[in-house]
Amino acid sequence: MSGSRDASPLDVRPPALAVRQAVALALAEDLLPLGDLTSALLPADSVGRACFVARAPGVVAGTDCVVEAFDQVDPALRVELRLVDGDEVGAGGVIARVEGPLRSLLGAERTALNFLCHLSGVATLTRRFVERAGRANPSVRIWDTRKTTPGLRALEKAAVRAGGGTNHRASLSEAVIVKDNHLGGVSIAEAVRLARLRWPGRMLEVECERLDQVVEALEAGATLVLCDNMTPEQVAEAVGIVRAHPRAAAGSVLVEASGGITLDNVAAYAAAGADVISVGALTHSAPILDIGLDLEP
Repeated sequence: MSGSRDASPLDVRPPALAVRQAVALALAEDLLPLGDLTSALLPADSVGRACFVARAPGVVAGTDCVVEAFDQVDPALRVELRLVDGDEVGAGGVIARVEGPLRSLLGAERTALNFLCHLSGVATLTRRFVERAGRANPSVRIWDTRKTTPGLRALEKAAVRAGGGTNHRASLSEAVIVKDNHLGGVSIAEAVRLARLRWPGRMLEVECERLDQVVEALEAGATLVLCDNMTPEQVAEAVGIVRAHPRAAAGSVLVEASGGITLDNVAAYAAAGADVISVGALTHSAPILDIGLDLEP
């Protein structure tokens, strides 16, 4: 086995099956059909030791993928995690150390780094959103979306959790969200009525572009009102409408702000009173966290 994977809190770790499958596909992409030709030039008995070192500060995520990549390439490789998902790392900080057959170590290097850099980037950007929003409204939650890299959703959503964010639905089967395109074929009232009839107990969200739609969604029985592409001032007005409504007085209806949320304006949306703020950029636009693998002498 490559190394310990039980140090990271369970709630920020991706499913083991998702890790195995994603890593297997990435290794096949990198090593097939003939393996690592350059590393094959090294003596078969060469042993190497290397450290994953952060070049910039950030939040770590993707350590399970690192362990899995080395394990799949060669079980003789040993990984020691110095940090786990959700930990902060400074520039120059060591995240993990790997030791074993040098050919195998170099064959797995890029796959391990690709996952670690990308997922740590997601966690780092999420942490920045969480911190800025939290200073304006300590109870607000930052949600991700389904705007994820195909095949990597479970990993990217775990990275969002590592950064302190919260996951929105992971698939179309988890909740009912009536969006503008759905309203091209059904009214808000009818969509909510049918959803409550067919899937009672599910989260039932309605996307609203205007304040009159907020009222309509409330009257129909929605459990979450999504204020899409509204200004912070409009969101504050929507929050007031929801809080004043009899069926929402006990906090049974949440208000979500979405669309055009950036690090520059997230605090304003949080201060407007939104319960949750969804940010697609967490997964579709997060820059990588610069991390390198430094071979020890």
